[in-house]
Amino acid sequence: MRGLAKTDRTDGAMELLEVDKPAPGPDEALIEVSHAGLCGSDAGIYKFKSAFERMELPTIIGHEYAGTVVDTGDNVSEYAVGDRIVERPIRGCGECYQCKIGEENVCQNAVITGVDHHGAYTQYVTVPERALHPVPDDVSLRNAAVVEPTSIAARAVIENSRVGAGDRVLVAGPGPIGQLTAQIAREQGGEVVVAGVGQDTNYRLPLAEEFGFDTINVVEDDLESIRDERTDGIGYDVVFDTTGHPSGLTMAVDEVRKGGQIVLVGQTGETTMEYSPLVRAEIDLQCSYASMYEDFERSLRLIASGAVDCETFIDERYSLLSADDAFTAFLGGETCKPVFDVSELHA
Repeated sequence: MRGLAKTDRTDGAMELLEVDKPAPGPDEALIEVSHAGLCGSDAGIYKFKSAFERMELPTIIGHEYAGTVVDTGDNVSEYAVGDRIVERPIRGCGECYQCKIGEENVCQNAVITGVDHHGAYTQYVTVPERALHPVPDDVSLRNAAVVEPTSIAARAVIENSRVGAGDRVLVAGPGPIGQLTAQIAREQGGEVVVAGVGQDTNYRLPLAEEFGFDTINVVEDDLESIRDERTDGIGYDVVFDTTGHPSGLTMAVDEVRKGGQIVLVGQTGETTMEYSPLVRAEIDLQCSYASMYEDFERSLRLIASGAVDCETFIDERYSLLSADDAFTAFLGGETCKPVFDVSELHA
């Protein structure tokens, strides 16, 4: 079978490789992949940022996907051939303190699909039964391919933010997680505006507008006057930083109201700022990372109800057979959520 693998520790270096079809172990299921999404971390692997130095190459990447069970190991009891599934791709060890107290998303020994072992940009993957999550009949496999990023946004908004009806919300960063965060915050009752930078004006900010959000171009627009107009000079109740850029946190501090909340979802890296103003304003700084079982459940319901608009969100223009086009467009802000039809690898 074929799979798209990272083959070298340089920018790009992605190749379709011929690999052996895997066989499930006693506690595993064999999954035929239907659709798989492109995530910011996949783009990070493409660029080969330092966070991925631990990868053993070549490794087939991809962790956002949906598929069908086609075989099971002898000990698998909850899933059968024909079941439709997604994977919870951050696999906790089950033994560390965090896992034992129900915080598997921050497991000390977690391994990640498509990073620490082969991922979903291929025809078949084997997955431990405990990492599988069932897809209900009212969600297509195409749409289920974005359950994992939706679950990250769902955790950020529902579990880790205090967004409620009438709250004024700023989402900084119109990438995939930002677009999903905005939709879920609106479903929670927030009045949401989405902010982006210059390269977002071609595709991602217009996409947010297609979802029905007002948008801000932080390069050209007067943030202070917009904030004063939208919040009566008070500041936003909740600011989500999904930018993954050092400027995101400092911008959030400027935009949030005294006593408000900043939720860090993007991985900002290193930034320098004064923290005393946060203390004096009693600003709540909350981090949100990955997701858990309940977040996947909520995400499937949000997708099924249409609260998360997959038809507008998913971009099907790209192919694993010419994946460089997808990664280049993603990194340039010319798309937001490419989803690959993996069945084309069978041809």
